[in-house]
Amino acid sequence: MQKKPFILYVLALLLAFQSLGGLFGGISLVLSPSGQIMKMPSAMLEGSPFNTFLVPGFILLLILGIFPGFLAYALLRRPKWRWAGILNIYHGIHWAWTYSLYLGIMLIIWILVEIVWIDYDILQTIYGMAGVLIIILTLWPSNMRYFGWNNDH
Repeated sequence: MQKKPFILYVLALLLAFQSLGGLFGGISLVLSPSGQIMKMPSAMLEGSPFNTFLVPGFILLLILGIFPGFLAYALLRRPKWRWAGILNIYHGIHWAWTYSLYLGIMLIIWILVEIVWIDYDILQTIYGMAGVLIIILTLWPSNMRYFGWNNDH
């Protein structure tokens, strides 16, 4: 079996960081759709399609909380689950690599939408930079080789 590149561990750690943030924020918003737990006034939702934080909380919990934790595991273990690769657009490349790229893009989109709908906060800079860094680390040459990229792709 091929040796895991060091940068892969950095990527997995960053995904774990994202997972913890998404889990905390998502659970807080689902438990308190009014935003009270996170001290977010419902007035922040003006101009958005939501009346409460419940739907954004579920999205945050699932896509930016549970999913990155699952990905951190999958990147390190490379399980051969055929069902998991259903949305992988890169045939012959392990699905976890592709989904890591997807996650970085989704995180950046989430942050941009958040800035447009609810205003700017320093946390958006941190998580936006995390999204960019997830993409950079996913595209790091040693990670690409580890997950099946070679001169044929």
